[in-house]
Amino acid sequence: MDKISKTNAEWRAQLTDDEFHVARKKGTERPFGPGYNNCHEAGIYTCVCCGLELFSSEAKFDSGTGWPSFHTPLVAENVAEEADNSLFMRRTEVLCARCDGHLGHVFPDGPAPTGLRYCLNSASLRLVAGEV
Repeated sequence: MDKISKTNAEWRAQLTDDEFHVARKKGTERPFGPGYNNCHEAGIYTCVCCGLELFSSEAKFDSGTGWPSFHTPLVAENVAEEADNSLFMRRTEVLCARCDGHLGHVFPDGPAPTGLRYCLNSASLRLVAGEV
C-alpha cells in the first residue's frame, strides 16, 4: 500500500475543524457526542482522511464508553499501532496505516473473538453504508 503524505494546509482544506483536530493532531472527541457511537447501520467504516477501509459494522459493539468500539479490523494491515505514553498513561494508539491518521486507542478488554476493544473517534471515521 502506498503511503499518503500531505501538508497540514492540505489536510485542513480537506477536513472539518473537528476531523483535523482528531485525525491529524491526535485529539479526542467527547464521549457520547454525536457520531457513530449509537449507529447501528450496516457498512464499512473508512478513514476520514484517505478513505482506506478499516472496520466493518459487523465487528462493532456497544462498549458503554461513549465512543464507537470494534473488536476486529476489517483488514489487519490497514490499521497500525503505536505506543502512546501521553497524559501520564501507557496506551496503544491506533492509526490508519496509509495516511497515519489518528483513529483512537486499542485496549485488551473487548469481547470475543479477539478480546480487543478498538475505541475510536467518530471524527476519524466515515461510514460507507450498505451490505457488508
